[in-house]
Amino acid sequence: MEFRAQDIAEFLKGEVDGNPDVLVTTVSKIEEGRPGTLSFLANPKYEHYIYQTKSSIVLVNRDFTPEHEVAATLIRVEDAYQAMASLLEMYEQSKPQRVGIEDPSFISKSASVGENVYVGAFAYIGSNAKIGNNVKIYPHVYIGENVVVGDNTVLNSGVKIYESCRIGANCILHSGVVIGSDGFGFAPQSDNNYKKVPQVGNVVLEDNVEIGANTCIDRATMGSTIIRHGVKLDNLIQVAHNVEIGANTVIAAQTGVAGSAKIGENCMFGGQVGIVGHLSIANGVRIAAQSGINSTVKKEGTVLQGSPAFDYTPYQKSYVLFKNLPKMRTQLMELERTVKELKGE
Repeated sequence: MEFRAQDIAEFLKGEVDGNPDVLVTTVSKIEEGRPGTLSFLANPKYEHYIYQTKSSIVLVNRDFTPEHEVAATLIRVEDAYQAMASLLEMYEQSKPQRVGIEDPSFISKSASVGENVYVGAFAYIGSNAKIGNNVKIYPHVYIGENVVVGDNTVLNSGVKIYESCRIGANCILHSGVVIGSDGFGFAPQSDNNYKKVPQVGNVVLEDNVEIGANTCIDRATMGSTIIRHGVKLDNLIQVAHNVEIGANTVIAAQTGVAGSAKIGENCMFGGQVGIVGHLSIANGVRIAAQSGINSTVKKEGTVLQGSPAFDYTPYQKSYVLFKNLPKMRTQLMELERTVKELKGE
């Protein structure tokens, strides 16, 4: 499918700087641009690529002022990154949408399935499950009994949703996601063995949640593990039983959240963050990668780093000292030798 520069600009409410009739058929990164593709420039550190890119069209911010000649046609918009996201969304939606039920697959007679649903081969939908309209269920998905899946949700190949869990509308679950596996609950016994504590709760995902590949969200021991609307979880994240993650929070890969932790709204966590159970984190908190949180964070908007984590600015100052410790030790030993020599004299 071809798109003209002028048509793209009108869709994005932007302005064409160059040939309005140039055509593109796909997108590319600006550093790998080739004729017939569209790229974008949002981060100033990539500006040098715009003078050498072969892309036919480049989206730029309205205030961009080139220092050298640019061969590509520019489309000036308010926010090049957001504009590119809108174009990619339009491009994705223009692809043919799968519908229908492939064979072999299993759908319980007591399950209800909405309109325009796609069910891929070898998918399983258990008894009393409720599947909304326009849902995409790709091959090898397992949906247990009494599960609810909202409208327009996409369950990619290999997703497993255990019984009684609830998935909202407009959610995306990537391959290997497990929703509702048992929480890690074991009671120690007098003989040093452990007795499994039944996990009788469920998991609730609200609307517009996206879960990355191979992420696991455990069911509650009692009640619900809750992922509020708009949450985005990366790949390989562990969310334990009875955790609650507030609306529009984003968490990067390999983070682990222990049981009954309560995370606020609009938080941002880097990769490999570890969060101790039974604590609370206030709204808007940001946590740097590989940090460990072992106590409640009460102040909204706090920025933390380290393990155990503390305020970002003091941490950075402390780190400057820490990485200079070997040099400081050498200097101290030399000073000590000098003092001894002086005392000897």
